[in-house]
Amino acid sequence: MDVAPLLLELFGRVPPLVRAAVEGLDADQLVWRAGPDANSVGWLVWHLTRVQDHHVAELVGDGQLWVSGEWADGFGLAPDPGNTGYGHTSAEVAGVRPASAELLVDYHDAVNARTVATLGALTPVELDRIVDRRWDPPVTMGVRLVSIADDSLQHAGQALYVRGLLTG
Repeated sequence: MDVAPLLLELFGRVPPLVRAAVEGLDADQLVWRAGPDANSVGWLVWHLTRVQDHHVAELVGDGQLWVSGEWADGFGLAPDPGNTGYGHTSAEVAGVRPASAELLVDYHDAVNARTVATLGALTPVELDRIVDRRWDPPVTMGVRLVSIADDSLQHAGQALYVRGLLTG
């Protein structure tokens, strides 16, 4: 089986979920939190996109779109390549303030376009390449891609759940 179409199918499930999570929400709704330490729809979508941007850029040896583009300003953040949301405190979650749902979708679409281009060119040999030796066993590109997709789908589901709490 050619794995590129399989991975394209897997990653292709994320953008419609991102759109469904943020569609029609205004800036205040995007940062609404169900509790003082909860994540907002905007933070969840930003985070899943930042992780994909960070990890895919690393896999292909390219710069992050977050850093090279004008995205950070629209979120009230600096273009820090290390800021993906991992380990964010409640205050840091509150500091992620997307200007609009369209901004979240546009950033995700840009990141997704690079991911799709990367996946479309993959060969089975590349999927076996070790990309992270800090783990035992070392992480291959294929395993990292599955991890990115898993993270994206989980956070998209969480964003849809928070949206449901917000909008009833």
